[in-house]
Parts: sequence; C-alpha cells; structure tokens
Amino acid sequence: MTQFTITALVLVLALAACGKPEPARTAAASPTLLIQPQDLVTVQSGTLASGPIITGTIEPERRADLRAEVSAVVLQVYKDNGDVVRRGDLLVRLDDSAIRDSLASAQEAVRAASQSFEQAERQFQRLKTLRESGMATTQQFEDAEIRRNNAQSDLSAAKTRSAQARQQLERTLARAPYDGVVSERKVSAGDTAQIGKELLKVMDPSSMRFEGLVSADALGDIKLGQPVSFRVNGYGEQLFAGAVKRINPLANASTRQVEVMVDFAAGKQPQLAGLYAEGQIEAASRSGLMVPALALAREGDRVFAWRFKNGVVQKLSLVLGERNPRLGDYAVLSGLSDGDQLIRNPTSMLKDGQKAELAATAMAPVTTASGAGS
Repeated sequence: MTQFTITALVLVLALAACGKPEPARTAAASPTLLIQPQDLVTVQSGTLASGPIITGTIEPERRADLRAEVSAVVLQVYKDNGDVVRRGDLLVRLDDSAIRDSLASAQEAVRAASQSFEQAERQFQRLKTLRESGMATTQQFEDAEIRRNNAQSDLSAAKTRSAQARQQLERTLARAPYDGVVSERKVSAGDTAQIGKELLKVMDPSSMRFEGLVSADALGDIKLGQPVSFRVNGYGEQLFAGAVKRINPLANASTRQVEVMVDFAAGKQPQLAGLYAEGQIEAASRSGLMVPALALAREGDRVFAWRFKNGVVQKLSLVLGERNPRLGDYAVLSGLSDGDQLIRNPTSMLKDGQKAELAATAMAPVTTASGAGS
C-alpha cells in the first residue's frame, strides 16, 4: 500500500512538471519593440533665447491705395485680385467724355487767345515805332501796351485751363505705381467713382515685414538690430528670422503696447499680407541641450524620457531647465547627452530594458512603438 502511494505521487509530480513553461520558451514570448524612424527625436545642442514675446501681422511696407481723382463712371477694370502688375500698367479707366470736351474747349480758347495776343503784339510794336518817329502819341502807345499785356494774360490763363484739362484727362487712367500685385479690387465697370473713392490696392510682396506689438514693460530689453524669430499662421512649423528695424516711440493708450517693425532676414518670406505671426525678440541667449516637450513623460514631479540605444529602450530621469516659450522645448541640465535618440510621445506600455529595433533594420515586424499603447 505504501509503495503504491509513493509511485502515484511521483507520477503526479512528473505530470505537473511537464505542464510548466520552459524558461527559454517564456523569454521568446516577450515581444521586441519595432520603432519607426519618425517615432524618434534626436537630442541636439540648441540656443535658448529669452526676451519679449511679439505678436502681430505680416504687412507690406510698400502699399498704395489708388483712389479716383475725378468724379466719373468706371468704364473698365483691367486687373483683379492677385494679378501681377508692372509699373505704369493701366489698371482702371474712368469715363473721360466730359473731360475731353473741356480739353477741346480749352485748346480752342488757347488758339483764340494766341491770335489776340499776336495781333496786340503787332499793334504794340507798330505804335512803338511810330512813337519814336513822333507820329503817335504817348497815350496811343500806352493803350496798345495795355491791350498787349491783357492779351498775354488771357493767353496764359487759357494755357493753364488747357493743361488742367489735360491733367484731368490723365487722371481718368489709374496706373500701377510700381511692380507688385493687386491686393484688393474695390470697383467694377459701371460704378460711379466720386473723388477719393478707392479703386484698387496694390502692394509689393517683396517688401513684407512683421508689424508686431510688445508690452511696454519690456521696452527696456528691446534694441534696434536684435534678432527676432517667429512663426506665421499658415506656414506650419516653418521658422522665420528677422531683426528689429524700428520701434514706435508712442505706446497705444488702451493696450499699453508698443509697435515694433521687424524686417525679414535674407531668404524666404511670406507672400501674403495680413497673416498672424507670433515670435520672440532674442534679447539674450545661451547654448545647451534642448529636448522637445513631446519626448517627455511625467510622473508627479519627476520627468522621464525613453532613450533608444544599442537595441534597448531605457527610462531616464531628467533634470530640466528653462523652457523656450515660443518653441516649447526644454533645456536639459542632466540625464541626456548630445545625439541621444528619444521616443516621441512615449506611452505607459513601454518597459525599461525592453528590446527594440528600428523598422528599417528589423527582420520581422513584431510590435510598433505607436501600437505599444493600444
């Protein structure tokens, strides 16, 4: 009876041992993290700038509002919004019928006044000769001189009216003042244009500048020529550079903000006016390692980053410094080295010491970094 019991116990233990997983098989079941190249960010040395925040719009320095200089009906508009124009191009033509009639009348008056003056001049010269020979009285000579002078005045007045009519005729043609682009069309054919009415707006897209506002409290930190870096709405993450060109000496009475003009640095600049822009005037700067906020993970007051190195994902504790208020990057005081590769947008599913491979070099896809959290 005892021998049978021992034998049965040995068989039970053997069967139980057969049901346990082998160590090698357990290790093989742990997945290898497959990391896509776009899931990594590289730690690099950068410049942490400090200075006033500036917000405003992109506006052209050269912009012209073409307005009607005569009261007339719009006959034709040759250009529309966005059309490229050259200096002297005809943009708008106004009705010049009445002005042409005035010009013709003025020119006829010039011819009549010219004939009267020529006749008075001949009479004056004749009496001058007769007076020298004693055949004309002084009174006759003076009367001829007065008629000659009056005719000369009438001729000058007629020429002035003719020139004014010719100028009015020219003002019925609105032309481009310089090479640029039509930014806003205000009239159409058939409209009545009173004197001063806007016809078209023309701007020079190569003269764009950043017209920003800063707090008056920060005015002491701003100097001419200081570099400015900023982003423009509609251009994504593209960073533009410029320099302070002019500081308005008058603050806004309501907002207590000061207008600052920023010129674009040589290179690409926006071709659209009116876009919102925000940036920072670099009053001071220092160099150091920078890490983007999207590569950080927080646990209470502690900050971590997940580094991919030598085929392993490591959890590193970081000590951060100041944050760039414009870019959102943080200065790293300790915990990282230049060139470290960090996982972008780390999830809670990552394990310290977990094996990982880059997608470009992996032999068999197992788990992606983006899918680790799903």
